[in-house]
Formats: sequence, structure tokens, C-alpha cells
Amino acid sequence: MRKPLLFASALGVLVALQSPVSATASASPVSANGQLKVCGRQLCNEQGQAVQLRGMSTHGTQWYAQCVTDGSLDALAGDWRADVLRVSTYVQEGGYETDPQRFTALAQKFVDGANRRGMYAVIDWHMLDPGDPDFNLARAKAFFTAMAKKYKDNPGVLYEIANEPSGVSWSKIKSYAEKIIPVIRAQDPDAVVLVGTRAWSSFGVSEGADEQEVVRNPVNSSNIMYTFHFYAASHRGEYLDALNRASDRLPVFVTEFGTQNYAGEGANDFAQSQRFLDLMKRKKISWTNWNYSDDNRSGAVFKTGTCNGDTWAGTGVLKEAGVWIRQRIRE
Repeated sequence: MRKPLLFASALGVLVALQSPVSATASASPVSANGQLKVCGRQLCNEQGQAVQLRGMSTHGTQWYAQCVTDGSLDALAGDWRADVLRVSTYVQEGGYETDPQRFTALAQKFVDGANRRGMYAVIDWHMLDPGDPDFNLARAKAFFTAMAKKYKDNPGVLYEIANEPSGVSWSKIKSYAEKIIPVIRAQDPDAVVLVGTRAWSSFGVSEGADEQEVVRNPVNSSNIMYTFHFYAASHRGEYLDALNRASDRLPVFVTEFGTQNYAGEGANDFAQSQRFLDLMKRKKISWTNWNYSDDNRSGAVFKTGTCNGDTWAGTGVLKEAGVWIRQRIRE
């Protein structure tokens, strides 16, 4: 889903596993479930039981690193009861390409912060514009080599290798995935890898295609899932139906969604959002919501200025969307 320059994917928190081994007060999501794996079309824990992760995504760390603090992560893990944080490293727009060492270190800091609190972390390579993932192939190889080396013995990470490809064919995205996945596997053979899909991770719907191109020509690798993104005020029944059909045939992880329009702006459509959440609950599709920041858009969960303070828990610091999504994570 296309977003304006300053808004394009989020901070992803996966929370409360809806499975027989949900985290309890004495067991964090990672300690309860261990190394995740793909079993059939489901995300499963190390005992082979299907789980649903729910959580939040960061905004771009080049802009909103101040929103990912010890206090905010404490709130996410404790008050929100999230299972996972999606750490979004933009490649362009003042991100990774400007200082690879700095942004690798920043991503590792936030992954470590999530893991220390028992949450999983999705390491999001937030390529957006240009939409061809091969444009950043060398950078992606360097980034994922560094990340996989560090986290090769850590059960609390998943790797999202291409946020929102656009303007390129599925076959090109598949080819990119088949170049990057071995880079990760060389260091970390067990982790789940999340593969972006065509047309801003819509299974091609936003460019007039559908999930059949992936069903007919899947990535040649195991232990992978395909990503789907939606913004409820813009993406209506066609997108909901595509998610329903795709998840009948493929392992799917919704690594980004919002209750507003595709730019993360405007009025919230909670009714349409709930339709998506009901589907994902029924089919145990994991998700992370965009975004855990105080950006001025309606899609940022915190009221503007919150990230300059030290109060994170409760609903008083939250916008309407934040109050709504926090409750959905806590359910």
C-alpha cells in the first residue's frame, strides 16, 4: 500500500499468543514458545503448536528512535502485553544507506530491548522507494549478514527481507528472496524468514493481480512466510478476501496494517479493521500494527509529544487508534 514519503511502514508488535501455550505472568512469549517455525500454513512454537503473535511496529528509526526507550518497551511488554516488536530499518529516506554501521547498531539495540523483555523481534528491512528490492541487494546482504551473525543462537528473532516491493513482478521478488534467504541461513539456519509480496505486500492486489502468482510459483525455501499489509479505511472487501484465500494456501504474516487510509492518515475505520482482526484471530495469522510513535498522523498510537516525556503506560497518552489497538493486543 503506497504511503507518502514520511510514512511507510511500522513498528510491529506481535502480542498474546492465542494458542494452548499463551504467555502468562510468569512466562514471556519467547520463554513460553521458544524457537518459532513454520508448520504447514501456520506459525508454530517449538512444540509444534500453532500460535498467533500480536504486536506493534516501530516507525522509521531515523525519525522516531526516541519513541523506542526502556520505558516504552516496558509499557509494550507489560501494559500492552505484546509478543513482538517489529523494528523498521528504512533503507532510503535518511535511513540505512546514509550510515550502515549506525543503523545496524540501532536495529540491534531495539531487537535486544525487545528480547530482554521476552518479546520476539521482527527485523524489518524497510525498502519502499524504489520498489525493486534488487536496488538494495548488496546493502541487504550486508545488513542481514550482520544481523544473522549476531542472532544466530537467539530464538527471539524473525527476518523480514523486503517490506513493500512495488512496480516489479512477483518473479523478480521471488528471485531476490532466493538470493537473500541463503545469506541468512548461512548464519542462522533455524529462524523464520518473512517474504514481501507484490504491490506493497498486497499479494499483487494493488496492481491488479492476486495471490495465485505466489501459489503457482512459491519461493524455493522452507520455513518462510509471506507478508500482507492493509489499511482498513482504504482496503476493503477485495483485500480481506485476498487475505482469506491466500492464508488457505500459504503461510501468511501481516507485518503491517493500520485502521486509517493507506497513508496512515484520516479517520479510523474500526469496523473494517475488526473484520480483518476477526479473520486473523480465527486463522491464527500473526500481526503487527503500524505504528509505535508519536507522529502527527492518526496512525501513530501516541499523542504528539509523548516521546519527549517519560509516561508510556495506560490510555492517557494514546490517540484513538492507540487506545483501540492496545485493547486488541491485550485481549
